[in-house]
This record gives sequence, C-alpha cells and structure tokens, in this order.
Amino acid sequence: MRLLRLLADLGAGLVAGLVAALLMTTVMAALRYALGIPPPAELFGDRVGPHLDVDTFIGLINQYGGYNQLKQLGAGSVIAGQLAVGLLIGLLYAVLVGRERARRPAKVWPLGISRRSVRAVVVAVGLLYVLSLALLWPVLGISYRGLPPGPAAWATAVAMLVAYASYSGALLLGYRLMTSRTPLRRPAMLGRPIGRRAVVVGGVALALALASRELIERLFRMATFDYDGMQVRGPDIAPITPNERFYIVTKNIIDPRVARPVWRLEIAGQVRQPQTYTFEELATLPPTTQETTLMCISNPVGEGLMSNAVWTGVPLRALIAAAGPLPGVVRVVLQSVDGYTDTVAFDKATHPTTLVAYAMNGEPLPQRHGYPVRAVVPNLYGEKSVKWLTRVELVGYQAQGFYERQGWGPTFVVPTTARLDAPHHEQRFAFGPDLAVLLKGVAFAGERGVARVEVSFDDGRTWQPARLDYVGSPLAWVLWSHTWRPERPGTYRLVVRATDGTGRIQTPVERGTVPSGATGYHRITALVEA
Repeated sequence: MRLLRLLADLGAGLVAGLVAALLMTTVMAALRYALGIPPPAELFGDRVGPHLDVDTFIGLINQYGGYNQLKQLGAGSVIAGQLAVGLLIGLLYAVLVGRERARRPAKVWPLGISRRSVRAVVVAVGLLYVLSLALLWPVLGISYRGLPPGPAAWATAVAMLVAYASYSGALLLGYRLMTSRTPLRRPAMLGRPIGRRAVVVGGVALALALASRELIERLFRMATFDYDGMQVRGPDIAPITPNERFYIVTKNIIDPRVARPVWRLEIAGQVRQPQTYTFEELATLPPTTQETTLMCISNPVGEGLMSNAVWTGVPLRALIAAAGPLPGVVRVVLQSVDGYTDTVAFDKATHPTTLVAYAMNGEPLPQRHGYPVRAVVPNLYGEKSVKWLTRVELVGYQAQGFYERQGWGPTFVVPTTARLDAPHHEQRFAFGPDLAVLLKGVAFAGERGVARVEVSFDDGRTWQPARLDYVGSPLAWVLWSHTWRPERPGTYRLVVRATDGTGRIQTPVERGTVPSGATGYHRITALVEA
C-alpha cells in the first residue's frame, strides 16, 4: 500500500508539474502576443547568438537546413526545457510532501497546503527566477512593442515574475487537488460524486490545451519564416525596389510590431545633453531624401539579397550634434527594440548620408523594414542599417555589435559587384541569323558609384562594354544591359564585371560570404544549339 501511495503521489507531482509548466508557457505566450514581451524561448537565442563564433554559427545553420530551422530548433528546445524543469520540480515537490507527511502533520494554510510546501516551492522557483534574470540580463531590454530599453527591461522582468508565480500557484493547488481524498459535492444533475482530480485537472488541461493551441497558431502566423531570406532578382528588376519586394534578413522568430506612441529614440553615451525623441518630434526636423542600395553581408555573388529604395529621414549627425558629443568618441552603437546592436565609426555616423529614416519610397516604413525608424548607412553592408532603431549610444572604445562579436568582418565595406539577371543559368537558345539575346543585370559599388559594366562570352578572356540603362544616386546600384549575337552554336561561359567610380575594376578573387562578404565574378552558362 505504501508503494502504491508513493507511486500515486509521484504521478500526481508529475501531472501537477506538467500542468503548471503548461500554464506558465501559456502565460508567456499570451504576454508575447498581447504586449510584445519576449519569453525566455526568444531571449535565450539573443543571449547565446553573439557568443557563437562565425564558423560555429554558419555550421549550425548548414547542419539544421537554414537559419529559420535553427531559430525554430532553439525556441522549441527552450520550451521543451521549461516543460522538463516543470516536471522535475513537480516530482521533487511530491517527494518533499510525502516525507513531510510521514514525519508529522504540518501547519497548513487554506485548501490544506502546508506552509513548508509553499516555502519550498517559492524558494525553488524564486531561485530559478533569479538565475533566469542573471542569465538573460543583457537582453532584458528587448520589447517587440517598442518600449525603450530601460522600461522594457522592467516590463520583461515583471512579466517573467508573473509567469513563474503562475507556475508556483498552479503546482501547489494542482498537487493538492490531485491528492485530495475529498470528493466534490454531488451536482444535482449527476448521479454520483465526481472526484476533484477529474473535474479540476481535466478542465484545466483542456483549457490550457485550447489556449496554447490558439496562441501558438497566432504566433506562428506572425512568424518570419515565410519571408526571412526573401531575395529580389530576375529580368523584371525595377530601378527602385517596391517595398513589398525589398530583400529581408532578420534574426527574429517574430519581428517587432512597434506601437508608435510608446516608442522613443534615445541619443546617449558620451554626450553633454542626452536627447530623447518621439516620432512626432523626429518628423518635424528638416528631412533628407536619398536613394540608397542595401546589400546583406550573406549575399553570395550573383544572388538577390540586395535592393534599392528612396529613403526619407533625418541625418544622424544632426541628432548627434544636438546631444553634444564629448571628445574621445570612437564608435556609435545602434540598438534596435529587438535587442540587435551594431556599430559604426564616429566619422561614418556623422557623415551626411547616414540617415535615421522614417519613410521608404514615399511611404511610412513597413513593419518588416524597421517601422517607425531605422538607420540607413550607405557603403556598408545592410546589417549596419539597424531596423526598429531605438537607441544611439556614443562610446569611447571599440564596441562590437551582435554579429561583430561572432567574428564577422573586420571590414564591412560593400565590394564592387555585378550580376546577370537574364538569361538564367544553362538557358538554351536556337541558333540562327536573327538570334539576339538580351543580357540584363545590376551592378553596385557602395558610395563609389558604378562607372562601367563589361560582359564576356568566353569566360573572361575578352570583354565588351554594356549599356548603363539606369544610373541614379551614386549610393545606388545601376541597371545594365547588352544585346548579344552569338556567331555560332556552342556552350558559352558568360561573365560580368563592374568598374567603380574611382576607376577600380571589380576583383576577380573568389571569396565566400564569411566573414567579410563574397567577392568574385558572376558566371553563368548559355547553350546555343544548332
């Protein structure tokens, strides 16, 4: 009988621990959905990510089939860990209560829960809470609704406390109800007593299952999985990329959805007068509009993680000047509401073309592209153009951002690059006297501009000039074309290269994207058949 009672108590502890952990996870999901407060499942990735060296980071992405898959694995593992720890605490709690019952009757609170049991659970869960705060402290300032870092940290800490407290209460009450020998009063419509376990635990389990499913489905619909890594390329490339086609790369499982009334932009650090701007205050400052192309550091040669837009905003140097930078500033740290950070040299931050942008192609920034404001840093890879910007901090040391700490760089200057968008690789053509193949593509050289584009049909032995069909801002790409008339059937190796505005030809040296971005010529094969 004692063994059966022990097994029953341990089973009750496991069930109560699981239900309590499910409740805690549901509370976290609800706070994430309603208030944009990140749960540990998201915070853990932001905490660990910068400390992975770049080779390990890329290796994990390749091992698990992509960045999205890695993000899902990380979040899922943390949630599974929460449930496992919840089960373990429930089991240990059952052992503690069993020993206490065998020793002597304990003083009890209402519902028959002993004071010693309450203290044990509060201490255990309180310790986990303190450890969670210590582990996640550097990323507590994340707010997907746009709270500034300081208030965001407090909101996240309080939300975690609420979630952990819900676990404690559910464990205490759930275990007590699971082990109670007293049946509920018989309802008038039923013919026999119903045990408290069946009514309470079954009802709670069903409610949690329904609530969890609904919240998870809603959060999944909000996730970035269907657009992260979106590219733009092909023969229909427009000079200005429409907002809905602009390339996207994000570290987030769910991108921020900033509430403009609570958002603020802080200018802080080594300044005489720290400044804080609302969106309305920022929008009243003298605006600048400029066309600028952005390209991701992870863009392989010839691929489409590159787009061009017309940005409207305020030069960052005007905001820094208003704050009064102190002598000795070395780097400027740009921080997003999602906790992402990156840095630029002080000289680059105060260059006239570096913007705090709030409009894209004449429209407010889309949520995916940094609403309400983002940085636009020409000549450097897109990771420097921080989205959902909330804080600009001037520092007197060589600070490093999210990906810089992984080992990306040390140079983030966009190299001169060109690609073929048409024809596509291994496209076939029927040879004839009237055959004319239109080659099209883009070329980009950061702030240096593109002076010339050349194409080759013999794998780079000879070159012919291409037409520059669109030349906009010196900060933007050019669109080029060339009409090719093959002289005979055969297999042709088509190559393109660009020359920047300083007269320097694009390097033919092939280099992968890690750690400073890809270089080399884009090559495709064309098949001309008799």
